[in-house]
Amino acid sequence: MPVLIERRRRPRKLGVDYGLNRIDIGLVNNMPDTALEATERQYAALLSEAAGDDVLVHLHLYSLPEIRRTDRAAEHTKKLYRSLDVLTRTPLDALIVTGAEPQTHDLREEIYWPSLTKLIDWAQANTISTIFSCLAAHAAVLHLDGIARRPLAKKLFGVFDETIAEPHPLTKGLAGLPAPHSRWNELREPDLRAKNYSILTHSDEAGVGMFAKKDENLLIFLQGHPEYEAETLLREYRRDIGRYLRAERSTYPGRPRHYFDARASDRVIQYRKRATIRRERDLLQEFPIFELRRSVRHSWRPGAVAFYRNWLNILDKGKPVRIATRILKQAGVATR
Repeated sequence: MPVLIERRRRPRKLGVDYGLNRIDIGLVNNMPDTALEATERQYAALLSEAAGDDVLVHLHLYSLPEIRRTDRAAEHTKKLYRSLDVLTRTPLDALIVTGAEPQTHDLREEIYWPSLTKLIDWAQANTISTIFSCLAAHAAVLHLDGIARRPLAKKLFGVFDETIAEPHPLTKGLAGLPAPHSRWNELREPDLRAKNYSILTHSDEAGVGMFAKKDENLLIFLQGHPEYEAETLLREYRRDIGRYLRAERSTYPGRPRHYFDARASDRVIQYRKRATIRRERDLLQEFPIFELRRSVRHSWRPGAVAFYRNWLNILDKGKPVRIATRILKQAGVATR
């Protein structure tokens, strides 16, 4: 059953439209302009595949107001996205909050920090479950429990095998969960366990992958990106090469690990040799992206679909309780 993306309009009141036959998920998409529409597409496709024929998912689009946009991206968000004020008045069952491109070393100094922490507090009290991805996961645990992320010696970039660390409904039926990672920072397992987070997946190379905390609702945190398409890391790699060729960064980017086959690895090594000798922005046009596209595999997709299917099952089971609670609150009846 396809995911329906709710267009920009006034949120509907609780009633038949928010009944048991559908799950309403808010996607707070804070990704930079170059990844804005791709992120919409990635989550819509993944949720559609995970829902199958059993669940109707309505996806509502939101973005933090402080995220800077180019004219084209601003026009796109104006047409499809709603404000956080509308979000807090919409009876959503769940949220997915993406990361953003960091501008400061300390997340608390980001211009969007007040809006993001307000959203985290609302999600904790008003959803069945919320998924925080990448930088949003780092921001959420910093806000909720004061756990600061730690810088890595170099960028963690590639596809890494994650093993199941402990049984959980989210990892039901999974023997492991390979996932793409693309980050300069990490949250460490001892810091998370000290604050009673459950570690769901772990990698010897990438550290903690997924972790969760159950309070009023189920909060889920992902340091990786299971939603990525097969070519997402390739496009990011090309983007970083472009920044190097334009002298926007001083070092040539490392290629994504466990991603290219042997032949593709040889091609990117050859290209790197040329690029480091002839550092000119026009050389980006010769990057063999079409050849490399044929070599990459979407190896993490089955695990990602299974994980999100498990999440939708949790939402589906929690929906009757959520609706009953809303009705009682509207009637002025205490629920705790």
